[in-house]
Amino acid sequence: MKEIKDKARELMKGFCRVCKVCDGKACAGEVPGMGGLGTGTSFKANLEALEGFRLNMRSLHDAAAPDTSATLLGIDMSMPVMAAPIGGVSFNMGGGVSEEDYADAVVGGCKAAGVIGCTGDGVPPFLHEAGFAAIEKNAGHGIPFIKPWEGDELNEKLEKARKTGCSVFGMDVDAAGLITLRQMGRPVAPKPVAELKKIIDLVHGWGAKFILKGIMTPDEAELAVEAGADAIIVSNHGGRVLDHTPGTAEALPDVAEKVHGKITILVDGGIRTGADVLKMLALGADGVLIGRPVSVAAVGGLQEGVEKYLATIKAQLSGAMVLTGCKDIASIDTNVLF
Repeated sequence: MKEIKDKARELMKGFCRVCKVCDGKACAGEVPGMGGLGTGTSFKANLEALEGFRLNMRSLHDAAAPDTSATLLGIDMSMPVMAAPIGGVSFNMGGGVSEEDYADAVVGGCKAAGVIGCTGDGVPPFLHEAGFAAIEKNAGHGIPFIKPWEGDELNEKLEKARKTGCSVFGMDVDAAGLITLRQMGRPVAPKPVAELKKIIDLVHGWGAKFILKGIMTPDEAELAVEAGADAIIVSNHGGRVLDHTPGTAEALPDVAEKVHGKITILVDGGIRTGADVLKMLALGADGVLIGRPVSVAAVGGLQEGVEKYLATIKAQLSGAMVLTGCKDIASIDTNVLF
């Protein structure tokens, strides 16, 4: 991983410092880029919120070889971890690799690691085209995320995504305030429940499932259930759309309490290690998404980099489960937390 990070640091110079700890401090305000919006407070809050939780160490048990596998949205996975939908290599990551190679690395690397990669959307068209092509190349093993576009663009992209053979679609509704898209004259907007329901019904009619990303409050989690979504992602878009939000680990417990058992609950934001994955699961998530570290691994080592990073996460998660007495994912609960 050191070699992969060193290579990424070289290729991402001027866009990402590939800090020892990816905490949003050095890159605050660097949007476009890999930083958080404005003061970077929302990005930093994700790390700080997770750091605020401690783990109860236990060693008098028989959980010597934990089972990290899980099934999310009908997909069997080696662990409940996904790669978050991130794109824009040229204007966010320095352009050291092509968008196509980056998307192939994320989607292919995740498939090889037994998990699933999500692809991003944006402007210009090659962003989503690269993601869709990578999913199709991997026999539909990937989740295309489409932004909350206004007008015909949304339906056109849903139809294109359908052709990839994917079984799950996503919409990052938290992209509604993205500066980069406003600058390019391609507006995105919030989506009321009635409109979301029509979109979700369309996808369900195709026999697929639908994820809403960017849910940070219990009331909107309930609205997602009302709209018919199969899953939500508790996310502040990596701190890139609204300054001064809480960290996702702070928001997650109240959301989980409100909709547990009604919808699959996923979360992203500040997850850097297997111990972080364990914390989020203990706080009420069914699974997690990891963003910037996967991007760094993809730029620095392409598919091999992604595979190595995910193998590291799995080993760390297994080790943390051993030392907290968790024999499988289902046994992880709030007793893990101090």
